[in-house]
Amino acid sequence: MKILEAKVATSQYVSRKQILFDEESGLILDVIDPIHQRIDYYYSDDCVLFAGFGDVHIHARDDVSEKNCYKEDFQSAMAAMRNGGVTHAGDMPNNPIPPVDDVSYRNKWNHYFSKKTNGCLWFYAGIGPQTKPLSIKVPYKAYMGPSIGELFFKNNKDLDEALIHYVGENVSFHCEDPEILDHCKNEAHHHLRRPARAEVVATRDALKFIEKYQLKGKLCHYSSGEGLELIREARRKGLEVKIEVTPQHLYYSIEELNEKDYTKFQMNPPLRYHTDKEILLKAFKAGEIDFLATDHAPHTDDEKTKGISGLTGLDTYAGFVTWLIGQGVSLEQIALSSAENPGRFFNQFLESFKSLHPSFHQLGKGFGFVEKNYTANFTILNLKRPLTITKDFLKTKVKHSPFEGVTFPGSLESVFIQGKK
Repeated sequence: MKILEAKVATSQYVSRKQILFDEESGLILDVIDPIHQRIDYYYSDDCVLFAGFGDVHIHARDDVSEKNCYKEDFQSAMAAMRNGGVTHAGDMPNNPIPPVDDVSYRNKWNHYFSKKTNGCLWFYAGIGPQTKPLSIKVPYKAYMGPSIGELFFKNNKDLDEALIHYVGENVSFHCEDPEILDHCKNEAHHHLRRPARAEVVATRDALKFIEKYQLKGKLCHYSSGEGLELIREARRKGLEVKIEVTPQHLYYSIEELNEKDYTKFQMNPPLRYHTDKEILLKAFKAGEIDFLATDHAPHTDDEKTKGISGLTGLDTYAGFVTWLIGQGVSLEQIALSSAENPGRFFNQFLESFKSLHPSFHQLGKGFGFVEKNYTANFTILNLKRPLTITKDFLKTKVKHSPFEGVTFPGSLESVFIQGKK
């Protein structure tokens, strides 16, 4: 048994605690007020401990084809995760060979397990025009318009015909209306080719689908302030809808970029205006945003120069969280959006994942909570030690970040994965 003492932050309290955990099982044995004199790991009040951070939206790029492993693979993605204090993450299905049925989904898992990575990735299945639900309970992703890869819908009629098979399932939506994107495709800049109204219109449609098919809905990488009121109205009606927001949509606005930087910072959906950023940050502070999710989407420098959309984010997760804390986001809210909510999202599929590999039987109750019988995953931040992001700091294969040159007020102190530092 090991004993760790630190200031612990959960959604319910911020208090100094001792955590008793077992390195062999990787589980928390107890969480108590400080009484023990023999401490294996001690962290001062400059630091704060959270349950291991979870990122519900990344693109690790690896699949059975290995065609995109030059950008990232499971090992490099896991290295970037650990570098940013992220202990588990959900990988999106827009691979060269997308996981869309029992066979392709299991093949992706088997490919992942063959890499023997340190940590935990879990996988979304894709929804396409001809797909049907898997035989086990898994999270799904639907691309309402074209993005990176071929797994998307060209119109709402095709999406409606697909979703009729997914009643009651957990579906995450990339909200950009394909008809608006097509209408704006010749605009001069990326943020004009994919305007906020494309997200707002797609949000309205996604909410209709969530209601019509009783879906457990999640709206990915949300970027526009205008669409938030639609989501608030849906929640008041009782719809189950969650929201992600990325660090870059909270930190940057299009007014801050020079024209030469547009391609460097290009992603789908694009960075928005200062007013959108401020609305999203205010909503985050108020607890209206459920997940801080990076949409980590690595591409090479050459691909970025040619206008490929996608930004990295795993390496900088912990540093960015310290910036959020400096902006007035409470430790309790960080615990909710970066640990507990991602943990809840993963844990609902734990029984299904146990059928895929024996390692899932070792996770106890799962991730996201500093409580007995949960996995001993801890992300410990040092709020007083600044971090400047440089290329040398990054573990992602592509070695670039939207936060290069940025100094965050704090940094990652330690990370524990299943009881091991």
